[in-house]
Amino acid sequence: MKILICNVGSTSLKYQLFDFSRGERVLASGGAERVGQAVGRFYAKDHTSGDELSESAAFPTHREAIERMLAQLLGGALAALSELSCVGFKVVHARGVSGVQVLTEDVLQKMAAFNAVAPAHNPPYIAAIRQFRELLPDTPLIGAFETAFHQTMPPEASLYSIPIELSRKYDIRRYGFHGASHEYMSAWVADALDRTDLKLVSCHLGGSGSLCAVKNGQSIDTSMGISLQCGVMQNNRCGDIDPYVIFYLAEECGMSLPEIKTMLQTKSGFLGMSGVSGDLRDVEQAAEAGNDDALNAILHYAYSIKKYIGSYAAAMGGLDAIVFGGGIGRHSPTIRALALSGLEFLGVRLDGEKNRHAVTGSDISIEDAPVRVIVLDTNEEVVVARKAKELLEADNA
Repeated sequence: MKILICNVGSTSLKYQLFDFSRGERVLASGGAERVGQAVGRFYAKDHTSGDELSESAAFPTHREAIERMLAQLLGGALAALSELSCVGFKVVHARGVSGVQVLTEDVLQKMAAFNAVAPAHNPPYIAAIRQFRELLPDTPLIGAFETAFHQTMPPEASLYSIPIELSRKYDIRRYGFHGASHEYMSAWVADALDRTDLKLVSCHLGGSGSLCAVKNGQSIDTSMGISLQCGVMQNNRCGDIDPYVIFYLAEECGMSLPEIKTMLQTKSGFLGMSGVSGDLRDVEQAAEAGNDDALNAILHYAYSIKKYIGSYAAAMGGLDAIVFGGGIGRHSPTIRALALSGLEFLGVRLDGEKNRHAVTGSDISIEDAPVRVIVLDTNEEVVVARKAKELLEADNA
């Protein structure tokens, strides 16, 4: 069984081809960058031969990127497109739909119904899925929704304090995202520690980031809500703010709602607070050079992570482990150290040397610390591939 997993961004396409006939072998991977721009890049790797390529290319739309990907696969890992059992997607959000779904037109319409709360994610995914349908009309298209892992959250964690009739009528609740990453990391730590009863905080920290309280393998709370806009701040999204900031800017400061929406979505977070960049690496360099705004952005980010970890420890009645993944979680010892500083009362005791030289799978706690701290490369694609495989096998049973 060969399953192609595609991750669609607003200006990118990434893929991995899995072969489940012998374990979970990756046959090929690659992607396209700067879709919609005059000059982009296509890159690919054949994991059997080790051959790699990187070339300039123009992709006016995702369709051209998809066609280039399929041509690359046919030149090596696939003898024919009919070898594909399905194409799987890490889809984000849909009204009234979660879990693993065959991506019918009905499901796509339910995704479109939540375009307003996932504007950077749903529209490009919907467009790309329709293009896949045209190019591969006989291949099942399967989506694993990012919200699925968080369906176990209890009402006290998932409901908002607005009139309940509005919540019910319009499906307004805390959904949560990055489910495949939180699922992968929490399962990895449970296996590594040989425990099924863990009280774990999973930290998926990158350009987009969220935290999740995982108790006994299930999500009981998470930092994102009906949208990906809340929680810890992100590269250019604001994260948690008082909603009356919006009314103040509109009613007293003369900003229009579209201007405020654009500001919160694209000009806030690290970019907005630092005035330098949405990339933490640039912000860290600016802070080291004496830029106080950049330093405050870093401190704010780490402080918000610390607050979530502490609140989740309270919600779970204790804490056994913390796992850091995502680009920032995996590669920034500075953020890990700042976020965990002051949590010694919970049993968190970081080994500075281990933290500075962490590789994937590292335990960066001191030897006798009650709480284990793990640094991990997450793997959302393999989670989506496994779920797609399970759905295909269930349908064929």
